[in-house]
Amino acid sequence: MKDKNPELMEKVISLAKGRGFIYPGSLVYGGLAGSFDYGPMGVLLKENLKKVWLQMFRDERDDMYGLDAAIIMNPKVWEASGHVAGFADPLESGEKFNVMFQTSVGAGESAVTSYLRPETAQGIFVNFKNIIDSHHPKLPFGIAQIGKAFRNEISPRDFIFRQREFEQMEVEYFIREKDWEKSFEEWRNKMKDFAKAVGIEEVYELEVGDGDRAHYSKRTIDFEFDYPFGRKELWGLAYRTDFDLSAHSASSTVDLSYFDEETGERFVPHVIEPSLGVDRTILAILLSAYREDDLGGESRMYLKLPKEIAPLKAAVFPLLKNKPELVKKAKEIRAKLQKEFNQWIAWDDNGNIGKRYRRQDEIGTPYCITIDFDTLGENPELLDTVTVRDRDTGEQKRVKIEDLKEAIK
Repeated sequence: MKDKNPELMEKVISLAKGRGFIYPGSLVYGGLAGSFDYGPMGVLLKENLKKVWLQMFRDERDDMYGLDAAIIMNPKVWEASGHVAGFADPLESGEKFNVMFQTSVGAGESAVTSYLRPETAQGIFVNFKNIIDSHHPKLPFGIAQIGKAFRNEISPRDFIFRQREFEQMEVEYFIREKDWEKSFEEWRNKMKDFAKAVGIEEVYELEVGDGDRAHYSKRTIDFEFDYPFGRKELWGLAYRTDFDLSAHSASSTVDLSYFDEETGERFVPHVIEPSLGVDRTILAILLSAYREDDLGGESRMYLKLPKEIAPLKAAVFPLLKNKPELVKKAKEIRAKLQKEFNQWIAWDDNGNIGKRYRRQDEIGTPYCITIDFDTLGENPELLDTVTVRDRDTGEQKRVKIEDLKEAIK
């Protein structure tokens, strides 16, 4: 395990607030423990992270279905799942404290107590029959969902690591019992591939032992990351057996079994669950990407984010903002790139080029594109070319405008 590094955490928190990634929630009122808001850069980073997850875990596969289940569900869901009876943390007094957020549904005497969901998984299980009836999938198949979950944590802490409101990216993958080990390994490797894809340099696997696993799990691996405050859980991979479907089938008296038309078998599928927290992943990405170095004789800080998840694809600069011909051409190029990528391309004409580079480095923009007088033909050999500067190396090269999309793809 790496040594704890509180200084890195402080730097990342400062950067996150100062450059519009993550703000403390309700800050004008002094904040609220365990509450954070994503700013302009954080929203883009989070959206790009989700796109990569959806591509790898859902869209590139032929056996996956999407879902967006309701946050507030029938309270019987949480009784059947075991959350009402057992989803609790101990207080210092020794009492048991259920960490689900209670809410009332309805008005007056007709109001019933329900809960903000503490996990997204149950929304998938109670929709299992709907997916079967509407799409008739063959086993194995999975249901993927990204959504908010809520837990009334006794002591939220460590920035966005432990919050009361958070977001999950989860798959429930339905299988025959005999195939669980094979499927478990497939998803285990997929999660390791995802870590590499989003720039998380090292994850460590912890086999969760008997007595420490959730009540529904026969095997669980925690994927851990070395945060500045210690090695902690990043994601989880669990073999949930047939616990959830069986529990909901018994409680609701609705048959949640699967009928195999080819073999004539009817049985309750077992489940493999790769579960990834969006916020913990964002924190691990920022910590992994943070860099300090010397470039061109000056110290700098930058985020070495993978190009696929960086908030901005590129930034466009006119060399001088008081030269209308440069500004016009730069705006044309920016508009063209935004249309081609269907993504926001940054614009910056404030200050000298060096300062503009530093600002883009701090938010992880991979490429800066400068339009100068050579672009306009002052040097005929360089007509309709621009300077493209690489974030990581600082290297610059001339690229034809017509080749820009490919150069920064």
